[in-house]
Amino acid sequence: MCGVAGILLAPDAARAKPLRAIAQMTTALRHRGPDGDGFWTDRKAGVAFGHRRLAIVDLSEAGHQPMHSATGRYTITFNGEIYNFHDLRRELEDAGHRFRGTCDTEVMLCAIESWGLDTALTRFAGMFAFGLWDMKTRTLHLARDRMGKKPLYVASTRDALVFASELKAINGFPGFRQELDIDAATSMLSRGWVPDNKCIWRGVFKLPPGSVLSVTAADFAEARSVASLSHRIRYWWSLAEVAAKGRQEPIVGTDEELTDQLDGLLRLAVRERMNVDVPLGGFLSGGVDSSVVVALMQAQSTKPVRTFTVAFGEGGFDEAPHAAEVARHLGTDHTELHLSCATAREVIPELPQIWDEPFADESQIPTLLVARLARQHVTVALTGDGGDECFAGYARHLMAARARRQHRLPSPLRQTLAAGVGLLARAARHDRVSKLPLSAHARHALRSDRLDRLARLLAAADEDELYHRLRGSSTENLTQHELPLSVHGAPPLDGLLSRLLYDDMVGYLPGDILVKLDRASMAASLEGRCPLLDHRVVDFAWRLPADVMVRHGRGKWILRQLLHRYVPKRLTDRPKQGFDVPIAVWLRGPLRIWANDLLADMRLSGDGIFDFAKVQTCWRDHIDGRQDHSRDLWAALMFQTWRNEAHRPPAPAADRYLALELAGV
Repeated sequence: MCGVAGILLAPDAARAKPLRAIAQMTTALRHRGPDGDGFWTDRKAGVAFGHRRLAIVDLSEAGHQPMHSATGRYTITFNGEIYNFHDLRRELEDAGHRFRGTCDTEVMLCAIESWGLDTALTRFAGMFAFGLWDMKTRTLHLARDRMGKKPLYVASTRDALVFASELKAINGFPGFRQELDIDAATSMLSRGWVPDNKCIWRGVFKLPPGSVLSVTAADFAEARSVASLSHRIRYWWSLAEVAAKGRQEPIVGTDEELTDQLDGLLRLAVRERMNVDVPLGGFLSGGVDSSVVVALMQAQSTKPVRTFTVAFGEGGFDEAPHAAEVARHLGTDHTELHLSCATAREVIPELPQIWDEPFADESQIPTLLVARLARQHVTVALTGDGGDECFAGYARHLMAARARRQHRLPSPLRQTLAAGVGLLARAARHDRVSKLPLSAHARHALRSDRLDRLARLLAAADEDELYHRLRGSSTENLTQHELPLSVHGAPPLDGLLSRLLYDDMVGYLPGDILVKLDRASMAASLEGRCPLLDHRVVDFAWRLPADVMVRHGRGKWILRQLLHRYVPKRLTDRPKQGFDVPIAVWLRGPLRIWANDLLADMRLSGDGIFDFAKVQTCWRDHIDGRQDHSRDLWAALMFQTWRNEAHRPPAPAADRYLALELAGV
């Protein structure tokens, strides 16, 4: 795992001075690669690459980047891992190629030279984002993996096209102006995250998952706008095609046969991701997804696997005991760190700088903490991310599976049920539910915001309306702007569940889940790997019958069946919990002064983003306990704290990098 940066100058730009910025851009990514740096510049071509290295495979200088191909035609700066590179290497060696080292980057370059870029990309199983310079055609190629696990930002300035793993590197390019994109800001305040097809700054875009952008200096001179560059993008892999083909050609087999196939695919995905030259471990929450991954790790390891859990108990949502039980059963070497909520809250001021774009998924806090814990012991950690999106693990997926039965009920009955749930929601808002003798999970399920949403879903007139309500935001619009529509160009799919799964994979997964994991792990210089998002597993999931996804009122049914082969049902068969952070309680208590200060900044900003009257109403209702507005308020507060951070002057570059610039690197 690494950090990459690059510059392609327009033909009319100065030949030297802008290229020197590659040093400053690269040092901004030091956290992504603390093991070394590298630079390469071709002044005549107007190209510069920078690289920060986190050494995982082949720790020697043979893995140093930027790296040149054997013939010298290609130069690459690469972030990620190609998990099947051993198989590709053997195939290339059989064809007569020889290698000087043992890293995946050298194999990638040889594959690209031998098979061509597009064919090579389809052969790579892994996560990646890279810049590739073709000396022969003088073309810059930018590429990103299928699911969007690794980020790649692309910006257009007056003098150059620049790219990097994170926005903080692009901010370091002279001539780049930070101009807020109102649509992106409004989307973030609605969802809690900036969609993958938008960027918080104008003039910047994220290369889409499964795509390549190829551009020469002349191409860039002719069309420098983001819109023009976006039109040059081509897709070497399409989730829409995979989803459509999977639903048209479903797998036929018994439950046992399907579970066997999933077992084999996931064993391979896990085994490939365990191939490292550094200490390895896994995140273990005790839920289905992480338990499956850790179980398959331990089943293929000759020694106890290192596992990690961070817990800060408040409101009864501490999953650490469940994780510990799973760890004991599997025999892992388990590390459990209990933190006070005060300690967890201490990281909040760091979040804007780590995430670059405003981000308000509160589970970023425990994700960052568990990454820091793991990094004290290992360099690579496998995670369970992707299980919910691939195998239907969210409440909306269960609602979709029940839609047909729900709509068999007469409309008057459904409206009556919706009214009853609405009354229960009002009782919850007035704190009457908290006086009942209920479990923590029941209290969580009876939160007023959840009940309000359920009432809206029950009142849906038909399946299409239910779909739009399930995928739409239930938040307040605290801005002065209309919420932008989210258009993914979904393929024709069979049924509500498939439509929602596609939306999650193309929207929520790359925009929220993978951003959260990448920034949290990389801030700790830890590589996170996601076996459940292996493209072969994704292909398989799309071919599964709906009734092995959701059965008996439970999501991820087939994944649970697989887990029960390794872990007793009693240890993992419980309601979905996830990383619950008690933001609603914190805002009424220990974060109240912090929030009031940010609200004052918001009122004085004068940039027309927020409708401050709405914000004040939500704040008063939340503080007084009339309604839980924690989700809306947290998004607004995280946006404001990000905006305050963005307006701070940049820190000076390290002396070494200033020296590199003066030397003309």
